[in-house]
Amino acid sequence: MGGERQHYYGKHGTPQKYDPTFKGPIYNRGCTDIICCVALLVAIVGYVAVGIIAWTHGDPRKVIYPTDSRGQFCGQKGTKNADKPYLFYFNIVKCASPLVLLEFQCPTPQICVEKCPDRYLTLLNAWASDFEYYQQFCVPGFQKSRKSVAEALRDGDCPAVLTPSKPLAQRCFPAVHAHKGVVMVGNETTYEDGLGHRKNVTDLLEGAKKANGVLEARQLAMRIFEDYTVSWYWIIIGLVIAMMLSLLFVILLRFLAGIMVWVMIVMVILVLGYGIFHCYMEYARLRNEAGSDVSVVDLGFQTDLRVYLHLRQTWIAFMIILSILEGIIILMLIFLRKRILIAIALIKEASRAVGYVMCSMLYPLVTFFLLCLCIAYWASTAVFLSTSNEAVYKIFNDTACPVARKTCDPETFPGSNESRLCPGARCQFAFYGGESGYHRALLGLQIFNVFMFFWLVNFVLALGQVTLAGAFASYYWALRKPDDLPAFPLFSAFGRALRYHTGSLAFGALILAIVQVIRVMLEYLDHRLKAAENKFAKFLMTCLKCCFWCLEKFIKFLNRNAYIMIAIYGTNFCTSARNAFFLLMRNIIRVAVLDKVTDFLFLLGKLLVVGSVGILAFFFFTHRIRIVQDTAPPLNYYWVPILTVILGSYLIAHGFFSVYGMCVDTLFLCFLEDLERNDGSAERPYFMSSNLKKLLNKTNKKPAES
Repeated sequence: MGGERQHYYGKHGTPQKYDPTFKGPIYNRGCTDIICCVALLVAIVGYVAVGIIAWTHGDPRKVIYPTDSRGQFCGQKGTKNADKPYLFYFNIVKCASPLVLLEFQCPTPQICVEKCPDRYLTLLNAWASDFEYYQQFCVPGFQKSRKSVAEALRDGDCPAVLTPSKPLAQRCFPAVHAHKGVVMVGNETTYEDGLGHRKNVTDLLEGAKKANGVLEARQLAMRIFEDYTVSWYWIIIGLVIAMMLSLLFVILLRFLAGIMVWVMIVMVILVLGYGIFHCYMEYARLRNEAGSDVSVVDLGFQTDLRVYLHLRQTWIAFMIILSILEGIIILMLIFLRKRILIAIALIKEASRAVGYVMCSMLYPLVTFFLLCLCIAYWASTAVFLSTSNEAVYKIFNDTACPVARKTCDPETFPGSNESRLCPGARCQFAFYGGESGYHRALLGLQIFNVFMFFWLVNFVLALGQVTLAGAFASYYWALRKPDDLPAFPLFSAFGRALRYHTGSLAFGALILAIVQVIRVMLEYLDHRLKAAENKFAKFLMTCLKCCFWCLEKFIKFLNRNAYIMIAIYGTNFCTSARNAFFLLMRNIIRVAVLDKVTDFLFLLGKLLVVGSVGILAFFFFTHRIRIVQDTAPPLNYYWVPILTVILGSYLIAHGFFSVYGMCVDTLFLCFLEDLERNDGSAERPYFMSSNLKKLLNKTNKKPAES
């Protein structure tokens, strides 16, 4: 046994030796991974430069406000169309063209107007009687006296017909509705074009639907924004309730950790037992029903999954799976009961540590603030980069044209060769782009923006983990708790992390950021290859995505434990990661049990908080309950505030439990180090709590009296 143990330790490093000078996190330490620190600073300077360049060239109005055929904004102060907030389409039926999907522009003239048309009127009728009203929907500067009706229609100076319209997303869409199953615009089912022909309004409806589909995302965003404006204070109340419930759960863990863990384990066993019983009863009920003996293979894939619930084979499969899970859990409880008791004792110890370092519960606010800065800078830079293009004009024509969709200049187009080749063509605004070196580099700048976002976010998370690990390690290695605990353990750990270990944190964050960027690229490639029929390519892409997902999870686990070692010993990232990995491998069974018990407990706590607040939000925003005399405001989509509350509640609960989880992981590594360093003698006493010593049959010998 001794030889096997030495061989095992030889494979996974050398156990820590006793050091009489070690009393917890080392204070006299030096800077680590300086090259990565310099690289991060240079990258941040470059990131700031990219942001400045983007802000200089970009204009977010390009993605917010509509533009006419000349690329001018509608309804913006300081522009020619400042008093014209709505975009009017000459012939919205042409919005059903495939060009809409290619260029995000309808191949029809568009102008900015003060208000949408509110009456039926053709150009022929208006030419003779009421052209003053009609002229506001013609191109700016058009004069009736210079052209005939046919010439005005040919040159696209005026629309052929006006129909009653309503503004939607600052665009004029026909007021189409159905009356007794008949499609109507206003009170008409047909309309007359500029040449006196009667046309069915269904064509107009299809064009409106197509244009509406292109702008569907923007309309949805506007409605969601309206819901937020009337429900934001109720959302904040829901998030405050989530914070109170999270704090209450943490307090319960402080005093009832052991009871809560065993209650959760018993509940899981009972739920699985009931599941087995229910599956058997369903299996027995279907015994005499026709068609229940059909196998799942013979039935094949069905989109309605409820069909499988009418098969006996489905329920017997469920029963076997649940029975296996039940057996595994019971066997684990029998053979790993001692290690489960150690996990419970560590959770209790973590509760005491959090109680002595209460300011650690507020640290997630610092992380949240820094993450908000990273997200805001990334989002604003991305928007400015995407809107830093120049207006591109293309030739649009209703018929076949050799120069169609080629770029053009609206100022010189009327007298150009292209205009003579295609007499009916128009040079109109298509999209924002550019051919300069800066515009060709925009894709690379966007990739750099995404990479820096991942790097900085991971750095912020790493800073929080090192800070919390340093504070909780100070608690564990205090022999007389809390007398030997430093005055400000959290602030001391934060200062050490920034002063000495910025490079190590940048190194760990860089590795994780590279893997995450690769995963984003794989998702993009998978999206582009969805239409492909190459099964091998799909299989390879799925394997790559799975491998990099597993790699990201492993790196996160390794980084987390490496940061704990950095907080304690002040070593560089690679040394800390190696020491942490070998220490965990020497205690692999304890690691597995502890991780699963604590993860399960924290998951149940998060679900309890999120479920409670989510149910309360659902009943409130669906007007099923009232709080005092107030009721929920009218909403376009009641799920908007509900999902916001649920997501916010999860983030809040995750913030509280992440502190708890970091505390457990830190104390666990310190506990393993304590077992290897010390033996309980007067010279080498254990630092662990009395409960842990009792579970492991360890004792500290009292020093001999002189």
